[in-house]
Amino acid sequence: MTAARQRVGSGSGSRRTAQQYDPLGAMGSRPLALVLGAGSVVWALLVSIFDRDVVGSPTLSALTVLLVAASAVVVLAASSPFRAPFPRSAFVAHVGLLGLASVTSVAAQWGPDRTALNDFMSLITATGIVMVAPYRPWTDLTIGGVVLAAVNAVTWGAGAAEFPHEVPVAVAAFLAAAPTLVLTAASAVFAWTFAGLAERVQIRAGSYSVARAERDGIAASVQQDRSTILSRDVAPFFAELRTRDVITDTDRARARAIADGIRASMVADADRTWFEHAVRVDGGQAPVVDDPDGLIATLDTDQRAVVRTFVRAALRASTVDPAGFRATVRRVDAMTGPADQAAQAAPPSPAARPAQAPARVSVDMELAVADSDIGIHRTFDPYFAVLRVTFPDLDVAVRPSALALRFSYDQH
Repeated sequence: MTAARQRVGSGSGSRRTAQQYDPLGAMGSRPLALVLGAGSVVWALLVSIFDRDVVGSPTLSALTVLLVAASAVVVLAASSPFRAPFPRSAFVAHVGLLGLASVTSVAAQWGPDRTALNDFMSLITATGIVMVAPYRPWTDLTIGGVVLAAVNAVTWGAGAAEFPHEVPVAVAAFLAAAPTLVLTAASAVFAWTFAGLAERVQIRAGSYSVARAERDGIAASVQQDRSTILSRDVAPFFAELRTRDVITDTDRARARAIADGIRASMVADADRTWFEHAVRVDGGQAPVVDDPDGLIATLDTDQRAVVRTFVRAALRASTVDPAGFRATVRRVDAMTGPADQAAQAAPPSPAARPAQAPARVSVDMELAVADSDIGIHRTFDPYFAVLRVTFPDLDVAVRPSALALRFSYDQH
């Protein structure tokens, strides 16, 4: 089983999200969350002021609007591609704020409310689940939607029981929960279907396209190096020999030098990692890759594809100078303090050996970019979004004419 299959299998469709499978698509859908969040706040504010049957408590009405606004801010902040992936804690806070807003909305208008259209929280909780559909797995969406639907049913049912109207209590509770249940089901189906399709596509890509592309890319790079040596050194040398009657010691020395050069090139090609090949293909000889232990080869196929895509885009960008590209790859020591160093020096007990954490690798990239920080963001923000999902600890430092990235991963 390949590394890609293992990673996808461990993060099945019930756990991985649309944002993790398609970071750029999730970034493109973020304006929808902005519109829904702002619309919910405006609607809650207008209805609370102008369209209520019961005067109620202005303080609780204002608190309701603030809670809706707070939930929207949580989603907008957590859905940023530079904070990806969307954390479960933000989703819990979003659901909790909306549930509390539902309670305060009913409490603010406690009384014989005769117009169901005034009770806006039922639809706001429904759209609140839609807002986070690209960012959380279907299991979380289902649980969150059911919780909000239950809160709506209980609060509205309590109001209907306290102030009876033509509609039975059970029907009132169901009508309060129905919009949230319907849109929750739609959001969960979207998240589940998307994750399932993306998982199958990713498995096929990891088992065929990526591996084959890597072999073909390295083979093409090696073939290009061979052709360069032949056309630059070997062919002119043989052409000169054909015009001479006698082969001199100088010719023999030159032949040995050419042979040594070909042998050294073959050894370098054998030792070069896929990353160095990729950098050479797009940047020539100028970029520097400092990876003496070949640790970059321990990336899995998903991570490798993301890094390769970024490097290719960076080195091909018109504003990037390949001579200013430098990548440093090192193993990160889990223990660095004095006490930890002493523990490393002491022989570990047999019971402590299995608890050792997997080795971790740190990657630092520096690029010289002839652009402002705004221009750098405009060019590379989509790639940062994908890198952030793949490497959650990604650190990006953007300065005028310079870009630096740092991330780490467990050695596979």
